Amino acid sequence: MSSVIHRTFNLGSPPWPTSDPFLFCVHHRDAYPQGDATLAPKGSLAGRNIGQDFSRKDGWSMYHGSRVPGFPAHPHRGFETITVARSGHIDHADSLGARARFGNGDVQWMTAGKGVVHSEMFPLLHQDRENPAELFQIWLNLPKADKMVDPHFTMLWSENVPGSSQLDAAGKLVDVTYIAGRLGPVAPPSPPPHSWASRPEAAVAILAAKLEAGAQWDLPLGDGAATRTLYFFEGQTVTVNGTQVDVGMGIVIAADQTVTLVNGPKDAEILLLQGVPIGEPVVQYGPFVMNTRAEIQQAYNDYRATNFGGWPYQTPDPNRGPDAGRFAVHADGREERPV
Repeated sequence: MSSVIHRTFNLGSPPWPTSDPFLFCVHHRDAYPQGDATLAPKGSLAGRNIGQDFSRKDGWSMYHGSRVPGFPAHPHRGFETITVARSGHIDHADSLGARARFGNGDVQWMTAGKGVVHSEMFPLLHQDRENPAELFQIWLNLPKADKMVDPHFTMLWSENVPGSSQLDAAGKLVDVTYIAGRLGPVAPPSPPPHSWASRPEAAVAILAAKLEAGAQWDLPLGDGAATRTLYFFEGQTVTVNGTQVDVGMGIVIAADQTVTLVNGPKDAEILLLQGVPIGEPVVQYGPFVMNTRAEIQQAYNDYRATNFGGWPYQTPDPNRGPDAGRFAVHADGREERPV
């Protein structure tokens, strides 16, 4: 095994294993059918465990949705969610009154902080054709000093998420999308202000790469104190400094050494997560991530007492209807749209 490879592991069923400062990483890819007038799947939902459907029956799941697929109202405290909507759309609503629709390459970066309830629904907007959807959701921990900050979300619209398309020496294409972290000359938009990723010394980076069959990618150098993990989720094989790795593997590599990937005979896709560990105790119970068991109990007490601001919607799974475009309205009333 190449000396730059610290270890490898099977990705297995989602969520994928992660390392500090990351807590969770899931890849959803659903071949949703045509939608109906309510943005729900057209046709029968028979044979699905509605409310807990991760079956991938016919190539898609309802997840916790009962009409529209997705994740109705649920709480978080103590960490951040980074949702990369690669295709399809997501309708966001939260207990602070904020709402949004984003998709087709947009990223929502939400700091849960001291507590927020939100829903993430996947509206099937097209009634005349299928509604394929794909997303990553990544949970990034917050250090103790920032676990109880006010909730906040930032929209990184696809128009502002930088990418690079390069041809290697053999003319093979490598496409890289830079979601977070400056690696090389490309700088993505800034993360939320209290994110671990907002600290330069944390060296957080999130990249998504597509490699044509046979393409070579020389990874940019990073911080030697950071943990760097490659999630090889699409393709057949890649070699990492000469060591062959099969698809469906995670590869933990040195961040500060020269690493060259050479793709095998099929187009490949790789997600890169990098960050310096926070190095604090992690106590997680469901949607709450704190440093001690007592803080977890306090999170539950606070949620039961306040519902983290209440739920200002008539249903736990609101959507934005058939005609809304991509937009965001923040808790302070500020509205934004991609430009």
